[in-house]
Amino acid sequence: MLLADEWKDYELIETGNGEKLERWGDIILRRPDPQIIWPVRDKKIWDRADAHYHRSQSGGGQWEYRQKLPKRWTISFDNLKFYIEPTGFKHTGLFPEQAVNWRWMMDIIRKADRPIRVLNLFAYTGGATVAAASAGAEVCHVDAAKGMVNWAKENIALSGLADRPVRFITDDCMKFVQREIRRGKKYDGVIMDPPSYGRGPNGEIWKIEDSLYDFVEQCMGLLSDNPLFFLINSYTTGFSPTVLSNILKQTVGGRHKGSHSCGEVGLPVSRSGMVLPCGIYGRWENT
Repeated sequence: MLLADEWKDYELIETGNGEKLERWGDIILRRPDPQIIWPVRDKKIWDRADAHYHRSQSGGGQWEYRQKLPKRWTISFDNLKFYIEPTGFKHTGLFPEQAVNWRWMMDIIRKADRPIRVLNLFAYTGGATVAAASAGAEVCHVDAAKGMVNWAKENIALSGLADRPVRFITDDCMKFVQREIRRGKKYDGVIMDPPSYGRGPNGEIWKIEDSLYDFVEQCMGLLSDNPLFFLINSYTTGFSPTVLSNILKQTVGGRHKGSHSCGEVGLPVSRSGMVLPCGIYGRWENT
């Protein structure tokens, strides 16, 4: 497991009873997490939360604020800066465990010592986009949600990278990839964080178990002659990291020499010393 243990502005304080207590800068949030099936040990510490997200039995949920908080605030990871904002679906606009992948791709890009183009698909609020641009890459950021793309633009500007060559696209990722292939565009690195289930703008159905292999295979048409890396992240429950590795071996690994790795990403729990699993990854790297 890869641990995102280099944070200063983020801390997973404690876990228990299906919830996690987190510090985002100076603000402490209490949110549900289905992976946490062990009990709470120290009940008093949970009273430190500035806001608590309560799930609704009918779906969704809402925040209970113990004090007035700013609508959004900023946290940093090294020189990368991000806006944090509690949303109606419990999220904050950032997945801190992905810092281990940011560090990995930033190191690869910097060591390449040549112009690098990166494609970030299902790119959300642009954590990986900010990281790749900071390392010197030209980035194409693609997400179907206009609000998330705008948030990513704000994160780029917040990090002082507004002058970097970053292209923001609001579109269905599969259709965008098909158009880029027809245009003859090429990328040295591809990042994707595909959903478990989704619908395209014309009712197209995405099921990760049915669609992921074909989509990755399609992305092979976008790789340059000497690509650097390919990264797949997934938060799909029950999906083995080995599945992602096998997909990469049969696609990019069948065309380019390199190494594969797969596993979980996680966050250390500061009070208990435990680790909270937060998803899986599959990596291919040109070695």
